[in-house]
Amino acid sequence: MIPVTLLTGLDDGFRGAVAGNLLAAAPRGVLVEYDVSALSTGSVVRIARTATGVIDREVITMDHPCVSCAMRGSLLQLLASIAAVERYDVAIVNVPTAGDTHAIATEIDRDTDLRVDAVITTVDTTTATADLTGEELVRERAIPTAAEDGRAIAEIVVRQLEYADAAVLTTDEENTRALIQAINPRLLVKTSPAGLLGVRLHVPGAAVEPGSIAAPLEGRTFVWQSARPFHPERLYDALEDLVAGTARGRGTLWIATQHRNRLSWDSFGTNVSIGVLGPWLADLPADRWAGVGQQHQARSALEWHPEYGDRASYLSLTGADLDVRELQERLDGCVLRADEAVHPLTDPFAPYLEGSTAA
Repeated sequence: MIPVTLLTGLDDGFRGAVAGNLLAAAPRGVLVEYDVSALSTGSVVRIARTATGVIDREVITMDHPCVSCAMRGSLLQLLASIAAVERYDVAIVNVPTAGDTHAIATEIDRDTDLRVDAVITTVDTTTATADLTGEELVRERAIPTAAEDGRAIAEIVVRQLEYADAAVLTTDEENTRALIQAINPRLLVKTSPAGLLGVRLHVPGAAVEPGSIAAPLEGRTFVWQSARPFHPERLYDALEDLVAGTARGRGTLWIATQHRNRLSWDSFGTNVSIGVLGPWLADLPADRWAGVGQQHQARSALEWHPEYGDRASYLSLTGADLDVRELQERLDGCVLRADEAVHPLTDPFAPYLEGSTAA
């Protein structure tokens, strides 16, 4: 079984430098890299090399230009052939910016001859806060990706941080370190990749549960909850203000006009996504509860309401310098008051929610 280290990050130059350092520290290692500069024409070049030179080079052609598709279609075969030679101790995979490290790691872990030892993300501290709290889209940064990729830069960086086991920073900048550790408290944070090879850090299957919240971290993560539903129009009007200056938002929403839908909140920088997670536990027979996330089940068991069951809203917002009092007041003001009726309300979220049950 050959251990695999996955390397990700936004900045190609810094990620490449870290990849080179890892390879230099592994005399019997192989580095797999992808040239995605011609992705838009459906062509990706995969190169495998050791410290002494290139051992494999393949041009991958695709009908649909997708970084992750190009990798999944050929990476496992290459890694399996490297393992079969029994000449190498470790494989390092430099994943391009738009690649889905989670999906790649999941496929590798299914192979009995391979295992993921660590997922390492690289972070440029000079741009990290702006990248995490901004609104720029990946296609606006000229990062090679599929034409329909509508993700924000903030989402790419957050996903990389949340799934990683370790982060290598360009400098030990205190505010950036604090922000990324608030996004993922279990991260091993370093300013050098030294010592990261040969250490088994990765736990297969680790991922953020949809609708979950982050643990509160004073000054970085604000946690809010309410046993009353949101007023849909007031919440909709407040979205821009709620995410201003934040890097990551997570949680579950109960909106008054979506009484049967448990909704998820996912925000990355100033980009907010609200979707339908499914029905509330209160509307499900007990034998179907297993299909709902474990964190939600556990939280519901502790906070079950005698009338509304598990219906409630809870959010966590993580940022560099949050105004906690302002967020508290703004969210409290979006809640449906006891003297307000539901049926006359207009639901601006309904057109965007598949399977909406708006009144």
